[in-house]
Amino acid sequence: MLIYPHIDPVAFAIGPLTLAGYTLGPLRVHWYGIMYLVGFGLAWLLAMYRTKREDLVVRKEQVDDLIFYGAMGVVLGARIGYILFYKTADFMAEPLMIFRVWEGGMSFHGGFLGVILAMYLYSKKIQQRFFDVMDFIAPMVPVGLFFGRLGNFIGAELYGRAADVPWAMVFPTDTAQIPRHPSQLYEAGLEGLLTFLILFVWYSAKPRPRAAVCSLFVLLYGCFRFAVEFFRQPDAHIGYELFGFLSRGQELCIPMILVGGGVFIWANLQAKKNKV
Repeated sequence: MLIYPHIDPVAFAIGPLTLAGYTLGPLRVHWYGIMYLVGFGLAWLLAMYRTKREDLVVRKEQVDDLIFYGAMGVVLGARIGYILFYKTADFMAEPLMIFRVWEGGMSFHGGFLGVILAMYLYSKKIQQRFFDVMDFIAPMVPVGLFFGRLGNFIGAELYGRAADVPWAMVFPTDTAQIPRHPSQLYEAGLEGLLTFLILFVWYSAKPRPRAAVCSLFVLLYGCFRFAVEFFRQPDAHIGYELFGFLSRGQELCIPMILVGGGVFIWANLQAKKNKV
């Protein structure tokens, strides 16, 4: 068994602060938030690099707006998605809970839908085709996923199921205090690093059919997340649902696998058809 590193989830604190004569508690900056900033910063750098390609639709002077739209889509979509996908009953009983962001709660699938909407609006803004914009941004997304999962690991949240593997860990936030899979690191490696290598380094390195790059990302994420969920502890208030052994995260991944795979096949068939 490996020893969990016990990293303080609060990177640093500023304060106490005084505002209008009132003394407020210190402003705590968490590593999870820093990971988000690192992810967006690296996405900006990668986007600037990709603007050198003449076959891609986003130009250098448009990158700032692209990242802003993407960031808004991620943050708002992830929060709203978490409430709707994982806290539906609580939201129906108390709708204002959606604003209690200090309690935590972000959903990738909600953030994913938020980015789709944001990129649709952005494609209208720059007068480019939606799938062309999605193909541009998709290879940068795994970078954010990698650092986001590292943030989960530092915060000792979203840990895995009980395990007896040599690399199992006891997480300080686990009330049972038993060795578990470090599933956050599994996700960082698969959804983040491996997907980045496949999508950015290899597949998108040369021109591909329209919608092929973004649909491959959807397919890869859906497959990797579905697989890792077998090692990740399901949400206590939800447990297993579909067939009695699939989690809510796996349910949300099934449409991604089907749609991503279907669009990827369609994109390549259309490309071959146009060449004939």
